[in-house]
Amino acid sequence: MSNSDSISRVALKKITPDVSGAMGALHGAAVSAAQDAKLEPELLELIRIRASQINGCAFCLDMHTKDARAQGEAEQRLYALNAWRETPFFTERERAALALTEAVTLVHDGQVPDAVYAEAAEVFDEAQIAALIWVATVINAYNRTAIATRMVPGAYQPARKES
Repeated sequence: MSNSDSISRVALKKITPDVSGAMGALHGAAVSAAQDAKLEPELLELIRIRASQINGCAFCLDMHTKDARAQGEAEQRLYALNAWRETPFFTERERAALALTEAVTLVHDGQVPDAVYAEAAEVFDEAQIAALIWVATVINAYNRTAIATRMVPGAYQPARKES
């Protein structure tokens, strides 16, 4: 079924503005925690894209690949992100963050294995791991709301950087 064939879906921001605002606040808090933990914005976009790939969220994939490109992410890495384990394009830190993101996203499939957590703990401190978990949790929630409400991808444009 294409989006044009879908029934009209609820406008969450309009119908439940307090909940939508709380979600925005959670997102902001997760971003602040990541900044305080000195995590790179580019890494956060890789996390958001990978979770969105797993969840099949076209809206979030459109948004976060555009944001990643605007931050200077290489096309080659974006194209290979779905197969990151088979490429030499990602650092040890990125690989640990991607593995943790996949485990959080697929928590129903074996929970978050000790080995995945230990791998992350080798390259990230506790504040960074906490921030990574929050960023992964928030994008998973956004994926679910975008998919449930059939948000249409394509119109999003990244904020322009001020010079």
